[in-house]
Amino acid sequence: MTDSALRARTAPSASGAYLRDLASRGRLHFTIQEAQRALGGSLPAVRAALRRLRRRGEISSPWRGFFVIIPPEYRRLGCLPPEQFVPQLMEHLRERYYVTLLSAAELHGAAHQRPQAFQVMLRRNRRPLGCGQVRVQFAARNDMARTPTITKNTPRGPLRIASPAATALELVGYADRCGGLDIVASVIDELAEAIDAPALAAAARLCPIAWVQRLGHLLELGHHDRLAAPLAARVSRYATVTAPLVRAATTKGAPRVARWRLAVNAAIERG
Repeated sequence: MTDSALRARTAPSASGAYLRDLASRGRLHFTIQEAQRALGGSLPAVRAALRRLRRRGEISSPWRGFFVIIPPEYRRLGCLPPEQFVPQLMEHLRERYYVTLLSAAELHGAAHQRPQAFQVMLRRNRRPLGCGQVRVQFAARNDMARTPTITKNTPRGPLRIASPAATALELVGYADRCGGLDIVASVIDELAEAIDAPALAAAARLCPIAWVQRLGHLLELGHHDRLAAPLAARVSRYATVTAPLVRAATTKGAPRVARWRLAVNAAIERG
């Protein structure tokens, strides 16, 4: 095939038709390999066609070789909302995932602190990614396969989210990813309404006991006694050392809370 024929095959009309065909089938993502098979021609020619589409704001690429189609209502965002492409990207990368921390809390109705990035849990950490104005931040947990999750439907398919109970425990476990314990305490106050006490007790068996100690203390401070009680029973049985409320701060001179076997080395100020 001549160069002119290759350019014709990957001309704006052909690439635009390819996007319209995908969108008509409810699919707003594709890989460069899929585009090459659909459009034909050489890889450089296909890349050139995709660059033209990116310049026009019709597509974006949150990951090398992975593209999303941007409907008109999201052109200002420069990308799809993260919940509409993260599951598809994780499938492309063959990564197990779930939405975590402040992003999970927001999806459960605790919107006190809107996260600056969409937070996703993986088995191994990855660098953050950007797509237009969208930012995705990753955290890592080796035993994430055990974490209780729920599934929420989105316009692009199901989204896996840490359960409300698991979210509360991970918030205290990864407080440094959430702006600190002051913010975490405020979010947990909102999230508490969505947490089932037996589910919290079950989730507590799957995480470090220090997380349980810290969460129990925060729940008690917020007067969420129905949730704190089952955690206190677990702390009484399994906590063998006094944990710091803030992991990175000194515990020298910090008051102790016997019920939680906790050194309260920071004052909590809710927003």
